[in-house]
Amino acid sequence: MRFSEARQGRVFILRLEDGDIVHQEIERFAKEQAIAAAALIIVGGADRGSRLVVGPETDRGLPLRPMQTILEHAHEITGTGTLFRDEDGQPLLHMHLACGRGEKTVTGCIRSGVAVWHVMEVILFEICDTTAKRADEAPLDLKLLQP
Repeated sequence: MRFSEARQGRVFILRLEDGDIVHQEIERFAKEQAIAAAALIIVGGADRGSRLVVGPETDRGLPLRPMQTILEHAHEITGTGTLFRDEDGQPLLHMHLACGRGEKTVTGCIRSGVAVWHVMEVILFEICDTTAKRADEAPLDLKLLQP
């Protein structure tokens, strides 16, 4: 385990609008507000055509080959995530959503593009006084959290 200590900063309440791409809007907002790190919760609706990463093709095989699914209809969602800057100072959101419709749910990472269906509500808790960041890490070739 690796860890670091931080303190809570500002709290933002966001409303994402119909058609917004979730990770793009949150990362843009973080850049505008000079947010280096945050924890987030989100509820609302994901539109049809939204893409989720739903796991790697193989459990331990490298290189990673992500599997994706595309939502065929609007779904109710709830999710959590973290936001940290990368080595270039760009805020990167890592968020997973549980997307339900009827009696079925699919869960995955939003990085491939989740579009808002009418509205999503986000509570963003800024994390201050931290050196944590995202950095490329082999052999996964992902920008992983470095506390």
